[in-house]
Amino acid sequence: MIKPIDIAKMIDHSLLRPEFTLQQVIDGLAVAKRYETATVCVRPCDVSLAARELAGTPVLVSTVIGFPHGTLHSASKVFEAEQAIRDGAVELDMVMNYSRLLSGEDDQVAADIKAVVDVAHRQGAIVKVILENCYLTDELKVKACRICEAAGADFVKTSTGFGSGGATIEDLRLMRQTVSEKVRVKAAGGVRTLDQLLAARAAGAVRCGATATEAIMSEALEREKAGTLIELGDEAGPGLAKGY
Repeated sequence: MIKPIDIAKMIDHSLLRPEFTLQQVIDGLAVAKRYETATVCVRPCDVSLAARELAGTPVLVSTVIGFPHGTLHSASKVFEAEQAIRDGAVELDMVMNYSRLLSGEDDQVAADIKAVVDVAHRQGAIVKVILENCYLTDELKVKACRICEAAGADFVKTSTGFGSGGATIEDLRLMRQTVSEKVRVKAAGGVRTLDQLLAARAAGAVRCGATATEAIMSEALEREKAGTLIELGDEAGPGLAKGY
């Protein structure tokens, strides 16, 4: 039977809103520590702070690269990645240059991803590539997933949470079916309830970006006490809301 800690280990607790103060970031890190989430995904300027606050805990530090539009030069993304790793990040969520994908520049998209993957892997960090599916056709989602895998990405991820749409069950299934077992799938944008997280899990996601961690975990603990914390089947599941 699934346990609350299994839920927590699916969550990358998101602290990416640009208006967050330092105190709000510190408060968010405390939530992640309380529930022992997989990671906290912080803004690049907050990585050092997060690494200090989370030292000695099982919660890892993740951050974003080329966020939120993916249109930085590859050299800039590489610099961001190197700085983030120096500051203490061990997981990097990079935004694919989906503008170039939409333009048919597949080789440039692949080179951009590989540049970040190579520097991350040399230093023991992993890379999740954000496709921003809301702007892509299903054909392009499949192509993007294949490019990511060929470039060595560790995860493919649905969304930034700041585009016109977030994760959908259909997209998660499509991504899981497209990549091999070497590549994991992350849902982001709209996973705000326990049922939504469980539906994403049933569709193939092993990580979810979430801001509603406290509400999700509180419900998981309540259901465990009631004996009603169970896996969902691979069904349509509850709809996922737009954005973080």
